[in-house]
Amino acid sequence: MAVIGVLALQGDFAEHIKLLETIGVEATEVRLSDDLRKIQALIIPGGESTTIVQLMDAFDLTAEINRLVKEGMPTWGTCAGMIVLAREITEDRPKPLGLMDIRVRRNAFGRQVDSFEADVSVPVLGEKPFPAVFIRAPAIEEMGPDVEPLANLNGHGVIAARQGNVMVTAFHPELTQDQRFHAYFLSMVSGS
Repeated sequence: MAVIGVLALQGDFAEHIKLLETIGVEATEVRLSDDLRKIQALIIPGGESTTIVQLMDAFDLTAEINRLVKEGMPTWGTCAGMIVLAREITEDRPKPLGLMDIRVRRNAFGRQVDSFEADVSVPVLGEKPFPAVFIRAPAIEEMGPDVEPLANLNGHGVIAARQGNVMVTAFHPELTQDQRFHAYFLSMVSGS
């Protein structure tokens, strides 16, 4: 079985690991370049995108993550992770990795006090709505032709998308008890 790495430099990495472990998946923290050799897939969690990018550079992770994702490693970015993986963002910082053909606006849903939850239709997860948690969430403003939208939020456009081995969500599935997004990511890892 694949080992899922969760970038553990800043943000809510522990919540992803806990949820993965509840569904019987081996998960490990990724803090150093050597940690990347032990995993078959990567989650870049929510947190503060500028800090995450700066720490990735400081710990010499950026080039290796770029290489692995371009070689096909399944990768999922939640909230700040979406910003990190984007081709472009509307603000001048941080510099995203450019691994998914999307243009993203940071804090598109407002500040921390504007956080909210919404039941979202996600057809790849089945008929039951997904309880999405939005905390200073980004928004996809533009997508390339190879990007598949997975979910929309009324009036706010696409909030989850996939391009080949890369998936992003503007919200935080790890802050719910619903395991379906993590299970979907595991299906990407196993190729089913």
